[in-house]
Amino acid sequence: MAIYAIGDLQGCYKPLLRLLDKLRFDPGADTLWFAGDLVNRGKHSLETLRLVRSLGTAAVSVLGNHDISLLAAFHGLRKPHKSLKALVEAPDYPELMHWLAQRPVLHVDAALGYALCHAGISPQWNLTTAQACAREVKQHLAAPNPHEWLTQVYGDQPDKWDAQATLFERHRYILNAFTRMRYCRLDGSLDFDAKGHPRDYLPTDIRKLTLIPWFLYPQRQSLGVKVVFGHWSTLGYYNDAQVIALDTGCVWGGQLTAIRLDSPNSVPCSVACDDYA
Repeated sequence: MAIYAIGDLQGCYKPLLRLLDKLRFDPGADTLWFAGDLVNRGKHSLETLRLVRSLGTAAVSVLGNHDISLLAAFHGLRKPHKSLKALVEAPDYPELMHWLAQRPVLHVDAALGYALCHAGISPQWNLTTAQACAREVKQHLAAPNPHEWLTQVYGDQPDKWDAQATLFERHRYILNAFTRMRYCRLDGSLDFDAKGHPRDYLPTDIRKLTLIPWFLYPQRQSLGVKVVFGHWSTLGYYNDAQVIALDTGCVWGGQLTAIRLDSPNSVPCSVACDDYA
């Protein structure tokens, strides 16, 4: 039995099949953890969703920002990306959207020692708070009609955690932290404009540093688990004592990367992309 985590798919179905072959994935014994953004931009979002859904309990997937946008499009709140035309016109589109809406924004396996999310866990949260926040937004996303809630949770503010904020302000921050976060400012607020590699924001004089990757924020709360995430293709593969970043830019012509979580000293396994838009 093996547990593999895989970075952002974004509709890159053919590389996923080749990666699973390379891993010798056995759906009867192994489990796949997908770091979100199953859809968008790649050529085969429909096939990708169908495959992940068909794996049943052999697959764990969290929601990414593109998955959230697709759910908003399904409810008529956004225009779906042009790459999603085949998915939107598919007869099983409603069923796939119902399945997608049931996915969490955070998955924790304390025994294994890992947490899975798309972008990250707010530096202001401990694991208990993060799990409570994740349950809050899942309850609304998985509701029979999340239309009104979805209209309220898009936006960049508030950019700092406040447990006493209004419901929609709190949920907007929670969703942004789990699905959009990359950098924090020195005061702990989130910056959604910077998307490059951390070296791009290193000033000549370190005293002028203004942005810090969320997982390196000095006052970050201890979680007790290692966080696996995607979302950050310019960062690429990154593995330290606290986090593993797995978005290696498959949809941009890079690679699709997996790593085994239940085996010590595991090394990443990647395949080149031949399926990007």
